[in-house]
Amino acid sequence: MGRKIIFLGCILGAVGVILGALGAHALKEVLTESQLVSFEVGVRYQIYHAILLLFVGGTTYLSDSVKKTVSILVFLGVLFFSGSIYLLSTNELTSINFKILGPITPVGGILLISAWLLVAFKALKSEKSIY
Repeated sequence: MGRKIIFLGCILGAVGVILGALGAHALKEVLTESQLVSFEVGVRYQIYHAILLLFVGGTTYLSDSVKKTVSILVFLGVLFFSGSIYLLSTNELTSINFKILGPITPVGGILLISAWLLVAFKALKSEKSIY
């Protein structure tokens, strides 16, 4: 289970770096400053949660079932939160109106917060010691 979660964290991280470079270079010329700032928020949160998955995949404080739940929460959270921000901030570049996705962003945020809190509570309850 841990290897799959670390793999997912690495993929989310790599895609985050790619999207960050896209935003810093290609999109810089076509987005407003406000849109670019929003896009960068999506990238930043994606990278933060890729790092969380690397930790979760490698820790022994969490059971495999908790790791799986956290990875699902993070994946869906990043998809809804960062994904909707990417689409909303680049909305004017396409002929598709992504504004309907606005309510999905906070749902993604709630999923991400839930993942962090689940890790916190399960690690606190863990009987394992680092010593």
